[in-house]
Order: sequence, then C-alpha cells, then structure tokens
Amino acid sequence: QNPNIFNHLQYRQRGSNYYSLIIKIVLMCRHKAKNALGHMFVSQMRELVSTLSNDSAAHVVVFRSLVPGVFCAGADLKERAQMNHRQSDLFVHGLRSLMTQIASLPMPTIAAMDGVALGGGLELALACDLRTAAYSAQMGLIETTRGLLPGAGGSQRLPRTVGITLAKELIFTGKRVGGQTALEMGLVNRAVEQNQTGDAAYREAFSLAREILPQAPIAVRLAKEAINRGIEVDMSSAMAIERMCYARVIPTRDRQEGMAAFIEKRPPRYTGE
Repeated sequence: QNPNIFNHLQYRQRGSNYYSLIIKIVLMCRHKAKNALGHMFVSQMRELVSTLSNDSAAHVVVFRSLVPGVFCAGADLKERAQMNHRQSDLFVHGLRSLMTQIASLPMPTIAAMDGVALGGGLELALACDLRTAAYSAQMGLIETTRGLLPGAGGSQRLPRTVGITLAKELIFTGKRVGGQTALEMGLVNRAVEQNQTGDAAYREAFSLAREILPQAPIAVRLAKEAINRGIEVDMSSAMAIERMCYARVIPTRDRQEGMAAFIEKRPPRYTGE
C-alpha cells in the first residue's frame, strides 16, 4: 500500500470570476510501521513534496496521519539496522534534504500531531511553518537515547523554535513532552483536547488553514519568504530581503484589490494575481 495518499479539499470564493481557494492535505498511512521514515516512505514523500513545490493553486498544505495515535514514529530502525556506515550516512543526508524541501515549500504548511512525533517525526513537524497538537500527543527529539543526535534538521530547527537553552535540554535528555507543555514552550501553535475520533489536532490545523485561506496568497507566500530568509541573516540584510519581497507584491492585482476593499468597506476578493 502506498504509505502516502495525496488529497485536497477545495473551497471557492467569488471574485471577478470563481477562484478556487485550495487546502491540500498530505495523508500519511504506513500503519504497520507507524509512519516510520523508511526508504519507500521517504522516496514517495519526496516525490509528493516536489509536486507541491510547483503547485501554484495550493494555498495551504496540512500534514496529518491516518495511523491512530501516531503522527510519525521517526526512523525505521529495522531498515537502519541493516545499513552500513556509508549507507546510513547517505540515507540521513537524503532525509535531511527532504525536510529542507518541506521547509522550502512556498505556501504555508501545518503539521497536525494527533499522536506521537518522535525523532524524525518531530523533525518533519519542525520543517512545517505551523504545528497543532492534541494534549495527549507525545513529541521529542529522542536520538541521544539511541546513541545518535538529530540528523534531519532537528538540532537546528528546534533552537530556532523554542530557544537555544530549552532545545539543548530537550535534545540532551531525549525528553518527550505532551501537547500542553509543547504549547507552553512554543513548540506548537495550538493544542487541543483529543476527541473520540482521534483527529482533534487535524481539525484544529484545518481551522487554522481556513483562517489563512482568505488572505492574499501572493502576499502570504512572500511574507513566508521574507521571514524564512530574513531569520538567517543580520538585521540589515534582513531588511533588504523584506524590501525585495515587498517590491514584488506592490504590482499585484491583489494589492490593488486589498486597497479597494478597504476603501469600499467590503471583504476583499483576491485572485492570486
């Protein structure tokens, strides 16, 4: 069975014509291995993400799991145990590259953690822009408990998310935290009580996606670019990046529509142009 099913939910809002506002959902369903990051899973996810990177119609992407109680259990240790040193290094390099691909998607991305997200599973969530979690979810970069360190971006993205000292504590101890604690430390944007169907975090992620959906899509994408590129450089360079992104949004029809809607005291009707 294909461990990654691609689907999308589509909404329409009226502009000068009918314009589709699209949320796309990445569904992970490698049931027996709890979405463990094995060769086939990673290969198919890479292909899927590559397709998304060129999808101008997708406004928001949500990553979720169909495996009850699990977002992603991390590395496929059965596969890893059969690799020699070189094979292991190459595989982790590919995994790191996949997370970079996810982080580089032009549209906002949201990880919905309704269950455990450990090691590479949390690294996948950290590669997304936003995260939601059920209170009952467990997450952590547990690699040091396996004689390793986070190798798919976790050692870099976690400090940028929760701060250096807290990230060091979590990584050094291999500690797991629940949804409420994750919310308090800024690891997730929203945390909710789990429901009977086990998809409360997904429902919250979808609600968050719908809040993003009506906004000007070009402006949102350029805001993401400005933030992601700016956070890596000094303030002066970051301001230059913001200026370049701002200059690209000025000539858009959406900017003109936003101004017109404000003056006319009506909701804007963006078309992504």
